[in-house]
This record gives sequence, structure tokens and C-alpha cells, in this order.
Amino acid sequence: MTQLDVLYRYGVQPSERAVLALSKVRDVYGVRRMEFDEAAKTVRVEYDASRLNGSVIHQLLRRAGLDIVETVSTIPKPEDTAPPTPVQPSVA
Repeated sequence: MTQLDVLYRYGVQPSERAVLALSKVRDVYGVRRMEFDEAAKTVRVEYDASRLNGSVIHQLLRRAGLDIVETVSTIPKPEDTAPPTPVQPSVA
């Protein structure tokens, strides 16, 4: 089993109907976990890559009624990471 995460940003808050449909997405064999961050308007889906792929996850969420705006990279950009602190030479 190969577990992968995909992170999507959504536009409008899901309706009650969409939330009920999204709860059924969790029942799909291969979907391991769904986490919503309402403040950032993102949803992270952990899935089994030997059973599903990213496009299937995207379609499941769209068909459930989630307004997906973009796929967010989970890999930090080099400019987002702090540069390493230089090591001071020790005098012995």
C-alpha cells in the first residue's frame, strides 16, 4: 500500500448537501482520511495510490459538490524555507 496526500483549495463553503456527499467519499475504498481546514479553505485527502490516483480523488470531490479552485503543492518552495544558519568556527 502506498499512501499519498493531495491538498486542494476550495472557493465557497460546501453546502449541507455537499457535506453529506463528502461524507460518502470517505467510504470509497482507498480513501484513508479527509481533513478540512476552514480558515485556509483547504481539504487534504490521504489515499492509497495502489487503488486510486489524484484525478479520481479530484473527480470524487467535484461530484460531491466541492468547489475546487486549485491543487496546492505540499512541497515547500525554496524561498519559503529559511536559509541554514552559518556555523561559527570554534577556536581551540
